[in-house]
Amino acid sequence: MKRPTVVVLGAGYGGLSVVTKLQKLVNPDDMDIILVNKNDYHYETTWLHEASAGTMHHDKVRYDIDGVINKGKVNFVKATVENIDTKAQKVITDRSEIAYDYLVVGLGFEGETFGIPGLKEHAFSIANIKAARQIRDHIEYQFSTYSLEETKDPSRLTIVVGGAGFTGIEFLGELADRVPELCEEYDIDPKAVRVLCVEAAPMVLPGFDKELVDYAVSYLESKGIEFSIGTPVVEATPEGVKIKKGEDTFEEIKAQTVVWAAGVRGNPIIEKAGFENMRARIKVDADLRAPGHNNVFIVGDCALMINPENDRPYPPTAQIAMQQGAHTAHNLVALAKGDELEPFSPDLKGTVCSLGEKEAIGEVFGRKITGKQAAFMKKVIDNRALYIIGGPGLVFKKGKLNVL
Repeated sequence: MKRPTVVVLGAGYGGLSVVTKLQKLVNPDDMDIILVNKNDYHYETTWLHEASAGTMHHDKVRYDIDGVINKGKVNFVKATVENIDTKAQKVITDRSEIAYDYLVVGLGFEGETFGIPGLKEHAFSIANIKAARQIRDHIEYQFSTYSLEETKDPSRLTIVVGGAGFTGIEFLGELADRVPELCEEYDIDPKAVRVLCVEAAPMVLPGFDKELVDYAVSYLESKGIEFSIGTPVVEATPEGVKIKKGEDTFEEIKAQTVVWAAGVRGNPIIEKAGFENMRARIKVDADLRAPGHNNVFIVGDCALMINPENDRPYPPTAQIAMQQGAHTAHNLVALAKGDELEPFSPDLKGTVCSLGEKEAIGEVFGRKITGKQAAFMKKVIDNRALYIIGGPGLVFKKGKLNVL
């Protein structure tokens, strides 16, 4: 029998988890495994807020794919996916067409602008390594330029963060650490800096325990962060943003730096390929296959799963993506053998939201934690993700070993 070809698209948390687990489960004669990714490195998406603020160097956030795959079992192809032809069972890239018997789509996310005018043109998005570097460099440029100006422009030191969800709050925590460093470096009075979080929803960190949310907001406010909750952004301009303060009341905030962190959607390839989707996310079957496609699995940000306890989608977290990846690897082996596939159910161990280097909030194993204890747990979680993919070697090379 011809051995099947498994093609995995994307080397994010989900895709890389599929490949690293699959290479442990099969022999080279069992199947051909092809991993396709546009970069030759994986980056820790959950660390991008640190690279964006400048509290972590961008090289620390990424590691080479070749360092974690078994080249005797996995063929890595550096290419950009342009489309998926499910009828012909092939992937179209900017380099070639790749045929598959089984396909795993883990192509990640892109920012959701909700149709707000000017956001794509005038706001930054914490989307990838290159975007993180751009945000870091831009912020530092504003501080350095302000320090040289005779007539000081306050908008240079005004940073607007759109969104008070997970990414927005974690980025604000890093700014709370980074801004004092920049002020000292460029001899700027910290009182001249304004960091404002604007959120359309009536709450911060939806889904988090109220006591923990209050702790996070109180801590960030003590560091000079301002919050404007229930005030949607209606437009972004070259000068800043316009927010809605009331029924017919608007306020224009002049800011040279606007970072949009108010939502994500799946990869546009999902829509282009013709899968039934919602905001480029596929509501997957219980075994993580795309409805109507028995040989296509969806993992990570492109997969939409409903939590039966509250009838709401599970958040697209790294924790769930990695579990989906490992589960899909087992199901691929079962599918190749003609065995029954197992349904997927996430094993949620908890969630921790960082508020900078030494502060965080979280709920782990049903217990609420804050402060240094939560910050320690956040680093443990980050190191565990590295260990699952690359073992102790990757942890020692890229891990957060200064746990406190």
